[in-house]
Amino acid sequence: MAGQVYIPAPMQSDRRLPVFAQTLNRIWRSPRIAAIVAGALAACGFQPLSLWPLTLFAVAWLIELVMRTGRGRDAFLIGWFFGLGHFTLGNNWIATAFTYQANLPAWLGGIAVVLLSLYLALFPALAALAAWSIVRPDRMTTRRTAFVALVFAFASAWIVTEWLRAWVFSGFAWNPLGVALLGQFETRGLALLTPWIGTYGLSGVLVLLAGVPGVVARLIGGSRSPARWLWAAPALALAAGLTALMALPDPWVKRDEGATRFTLVQPDLPQEIIDDPRYFEENFIKLAKLSLPRSRGEKRVVFWPESGLGDYLRDGYPRYLYRLYTYGADPVIARGRIGSVIGPYGLLLTGAVDLVVENGDGVAARNSVTAINGKGDILAGYSKAHLVPFGEYLPLRWLLEPLGASRFVAGSLDFWPGPGPRTFDFGTLGEVGVQICYEIVFSGEVVDPLNRPDYIYNPSNDGWFGAWGPPQHLAQARMRAMEEGLPVMRSTTTGISAVIDADGIVRSSLARRTAGRIDGRIPPPHEPTLFARYGNALSLALAALIALMAISMVALGRRGR
Repeated sequence: MAGQVYIPAPMQSDRRLPVFAQTLNRIWRSPRIAAIVAGALAACGFQPLSLWPLTLFAVAWLIELVMRTGRGRDAFLIGWFFGLGHFTLGNNWIATAFTYQANLPAWLGGIAVVLLSLYLALFPALAALAAWSIVRPDRMTTRRTAFVALVFAFASAWIVTEWLRAWVFSGFAWNPLGVALLGQFETRGLALLTPWIGTYGLSGVLVLLAGVPGVVARLIGGSRSPARWLWAAPALALAAGLTALMALPDPWVKRDEGATRFTLVQPDLPQEIIDDPRYFEENFIKLAKLSLPRSRGEKRVVFWPESGLGDYLRDGYPRYLYRLYTYGADPVIARGRIGSVIGPYGLLLTGAVDLVVENGDGVAARNSVTAINGKGDILAGYSKAHLVPFGEYLPLRWLLEPLGASRFVAGSLDFWPGPGPRTFDFGTLGEVGVQICYEIVFSGEVVDPLNRPDYIYNPSNDGWFGAWGPPQHLAQARMRAMEEGLPVMRSTTTGISAVIDADGIVRSSLARRTAGRIDGRIPPPHEPTLFARYGNALSLALAALIALMAISMVALGRRGR
């Protein structure tokens, strides 16, 4: 009828849509459910899936969801639900650890992952709240300007909150978002930027890239000029360039060989038997057979994993402990046979357990690395500084132990932390920095800044963590190699063991559930990178610069209003 305007009725039912379309429609209309789905999709960019386009799409979706909110509380909740989906899927490997201990039921593993995610989700929530509070999209003159400012604010806030996640309450730095931009073994992808901006800075770059489609869509949709489609050309070129960077071998990588010979061992010791004293001798024989020198006079470094050696190697412990765990009930004999295995000119770096003894009794343990020469002498020792809560010590033991809680690692003694990164000088065999297992994930905390090593030795036991944990762990070790410009020699019990050069490229590796050894020469280090000199101050400086850009855009938008 003339003079009337047709207004479509609100959609009350979507029954006429296909089932899949109904599901998508409901997700789209529920920001919190959409945020959970987006968070899970973002985790698909990590190993072992490596679907990095999904991470970009998911972060773009998150920004759009925050852009549509009208209150800071809603922005916080959207970020929190995103984090819940993101960390629950990305950290699913933690649940596998519950299947390797008898004190707690295995079904608690899934609950533990969700409970941890409830806490970790606070950091994306804070990033969303901070970005929304800086921009306040409802107060901007145009939605286009508001969105661009929000992308910048989000990138800045994400850098800062990831950095906070790495040290608040001792930190849980696993899987920074930027790791999704790391290519496969032979490629670095956009992670080649990490020597200049760090891993957390790379996460900010990922957020900026994720915002590009939304910016282009608003530029195209906000103009009636035929030339508006030209804005899509740079975006398509960026997508093509990023795809090539993620897929093609890196042409800037150096392939120089170092001077120090090595043997890196992966014994494939099942997690079910690794802490059982009945198998200690069998496990040692397996390690020994994989470590024998090619010639009697071979001068080399031998790398054994964390948890592979059952013997106590140091003197001074109660005799009953040696009788239970140490070959021949004598640490001198145990060290001597190690020396005979590696050869007279060899050096062994191995994971081990040391004890803290007071008044003739063990009061604590240390997760350590011990250096032993061909004569069976101990040359150096290092104790792990970043311990795993519930893995190596029980937080609030006075409260949780009566409730039935316990550690995953066998034994009743809590592990005590060491002093932090150290470098050991072994003369012609090089200067070695040590990072045990989980320690390697902490950006900017893996090298003694006053005594830079030639390479980093990273022994680990990833047998706890199923199919997802080991490749994620390896990816983060590669990030440390790129940040510091140092090779990483990574020996694990069950895989993935690898030789990572100073460019973050995997030169050689041993797959999971494979027993074997890698022989060669340790790749040479690079000169100290910018990150090696200034650390995460670079990431925070980048966050400050991006935040300044966001604030400038907000000021211009508000002035126009």
